[in-house]
Amino acid sequence: MAGEEVSPLAQVNPIDKEAFKLGFIGAGNLASSVATGLVKQGIVPASRIFTAHRNPESRVNFTSMGIKVFPKNHQVVEECDVIIFAVKPQILKEVILDLRPLLSQNKLLLSLAVGHKLQALQEWVGHGRFVRVVPTTASIIGEAATVMHLGEAATENDGELIADLFGAVGKVWKMDEKLSDAAAAVGGAGTAFVYIAIEAMADGGVAGGLPREIALSLAAQAFYGAAAMVMKTGKHPGQLKDQVASPGGTTIAGIHELEKGAFRASMMNAVVATTKRSHEMGQ
Repeated sequence: MAGEEVSPLAQVNPIDKEAFKLGFIGAGNLASSVATGLVKQGIVPASRIFTAHRNPESRVNFTSMGIKVFPKNHQVVEECDVIIFAVKPQILKEVILDLRPLLSQNKLLLSLAVGHKLQALQEWVGHGRFVRVVPTTASIIGEAATVMHLGEAATENDGELIADLFGAVGKVWKMDEKLSDAAAAVGGAGTAFVYIAIEAMADGGVAGGLPREIALSLAAQAFYGAAAMVMKTGKHPGQLKDQVASPGGTTIAGIHELEKGAFRASMMNAVVATTKRSHEMGQ
């Protein structure tokens, strides 16, 4: 590995799956969503989850669930066995280097940041017991799309523990890290693209005379039902689309307008642009 030498995995303490303490470095929306999902699903009790934040408004998202919030990050690291870095990608390196003296190989480390690859993370911390996880805020309702990549020294048990954690708040795909930027663009940023599409459909319903609340509910349910059909039937989206679009009917007229507006090309371009930006942030 280029750069600073990363120590091989020495004899380390296995993580006790029934009693480990989980710490979040960063207490923003993503950390709150994952923590809330884990508590609601009964996977990790609030008494074993910790974070740090000085802002009272941010602290309440955790304290309201019974999660202890320390004033400083180093207290979280000292207390916990599994550490999740949920800070902005722009400050991740600074945060890891500041805490590095406390981040021994006996602690399993996770990064939720897009862009930064395992090679950099392992160099910053000085060892390879690191896992990259890219979840979404849908963790809070148990419907996240999560991609994970194991570091050089992450054990098989480490991988199972993390897969169990995030599998409890959604679906998990373990894959080669070279695919991480594209996976994050589709499964992560893609949720924002869907929100925009739901809002646009609802606006169209309002333009057609529907009350705003009904239009939004119908649009959201349409996306929810369509996604469930793809997941549960295993059929290609194009096949399912053809089943709805009757010859000369209303649906094909609407599809024609989407094609004229380059809807599919715009969605593809959004994913490609997001993938490119994620790659740039990791450089």
